[in-house]
Amino acid sequence: MNARELMTPMPALVTPSDKIFRAAEIMKYEDVGCVPVIGDILNRRLVGLLTDRDISVRCTARRHGTECLVRDHMTPLPLHTVGPEATIDEIVSKMENAHVRRLPVVDSDGSLIGIVSEADLITKLPERESLFLHKAIRKAFRPPVTRMRFSFWETATRNL
Repeated sequence: MNARELMTPMPALVTPSDKIFRAAEIMKYEDVGCVPVIGDILNRRLVGLLTDRDISVRCTARRHGTECLVRDHMTPLPLHTVGPEATIDEIVSKMENAHVRRLPVVDSDGSLIGIVSEADLITKLPERESLFLHKAIRKAFRPPVTRMRFSFWETATRNL
């Protein structure tokens, strides 16, 4: 399978001049965590991505209002993307290396034709393959485990 067969074609879109609340509404009603940002509707050239995390960390956590524009909080180019003929191995490798769960699929002109998400891989591949890929992608997102400075017992007995 390739990206064209796995992708969600024609995803819901926003432009940089759209209000941030419009993107949040799209995410809510489409049940997605990311909306591609295109320069204009005619050429659909990808200019960025806006994720639910971008909204919460870059907008809400900074106490910005709903009147903010998408351009103020999106992740701009350069982005990690794949072409429509990218293989599963290429897609998963790029997701792991870039630590992303979604990859826009663009044509040779940089126009958006779809998006491949971790969910697409899990639902459209045979169960055996999708479980392996899901674990591989999740592993890429797992933060490193750091050793606590003191164990519970060391802390509890320190003042004795």
